Amino acid sequence: MNAPTSVEGAAMAESEPPARDDGLSQKGAPGWTRFLLTNEFGLVTLIVIFGAVFALGTPGFSSPFNLFTLGRTMAIDIMIGFSMMVVIVTGGLNLSVGAIGVCVAIGCGWLLEVAGAPLALAIFAALALGAALGALNGVLIVRSGLHSFIITLATMSVFFGLMLFLTHANAYRQVPLEFSAFGKMRFAGYLSPLLLVSIAIGLLLAGLYRFTPLGREMLAAGAKAAAAELSGVRVGRTIVICHALSGVLAGIAAVMVVARTGAAIPQMAGNLGQDWLLPAFLGPVLGGTLLAGGRASVLGTFLGAALVSELTNGLLQFRIGEFWVQTWLGLLLLLAVLMDLARRSFLARRGV
Repeated sequence: MNAPTSVEGAAMAESEPPARDDGLSQKGAPGWTRFLLTNEFGLVTLIVIFGAVFALGTPGFSSPFNLFTLGRTMAIDIMIGFSMMVVIVTGGLNLSVGAIGVCVAIGCGWLLEVAGAPLALAIFAALALGAALGALNGVLIVRSGLHSFIITLATMSVFFGLMLFLTHANAYRQVPLEFSAFGKMRFAGYLSPLLLVSIAIGLLLAGLYRFTPLGREMLAAGAKAAAAELSGVRVGRTIVICHALSGVLAGIAAVMVVARTGAAIPQMAGNLGQDWLLPAFLGPVLGGTLLAGGRASVLGTFLGAALVSELTNGLLQFRIGEFWVQTWLGLLLLLAVLMDLARRSFLARRGV
């Protein structure tokens, strides 16, 4: 068997969870034990526990309608998490995911209502706009040498402001019936097709990082940019591609919102798109994607975003005021992290 190339070797090495993350050596442990040590197992456990608490605490949580509503919200939050994850993997950030999403939604609505474009063409062109805005972020970051936090903080305001100026803050509500019907469709009475779309995209992203040279280059560029450059990876180009992909994923989330609401509204992601920042960060970080870059957990991001959606929905079912939800959500997420640390300590004391 041929030895892996330097790029592949660096990427695979950096994509493996560092020993310091677990505080244990997983080498030689049984397969089930390694699974118990993963962040994904902790998230699954928390999702089950909180789901049981909410289902027992309020009858409305487990109703078919609420499960359908939760699935639609979860699908969008997962896509928002993915849009941040693909940038974090390079050690960067994209604070403009919400602003890009709003621009894509408004662009799609304009093409459908004003330009009279076919639905498929409008969606494709709107996602291309998201890719272009994301790529612009990447180019500015590479050319200026500034941190992505500064660039995307600035472009968040620029993108949102230009969108309001060009559209006069108008909403576009003439969405084709088949498009809004897709957002309201139910399988088996409670499963939203939007969630199936998020699952499919998650599988594609997992395949990207695991099986393609481009995915390994993304991991290598985030782990050790200088070493990756010496190995032949064009780090600047990779960063631009990651930001373009982030724009596409944010655009898909925005198109999902349009399908769910039946309209493209400038306020759909809050002022400057800031309402998307919390799920954008929480999904990847809870899922185990390293903020320093070099490691991506698609399944972890999926589960982390699902947990955030479940907590938000459950707290609202308990009739907690909307202004208090963010406070309780932060406290419960802190508890979730502490529970995960306790689980790892327990397994460590048992010598696993």
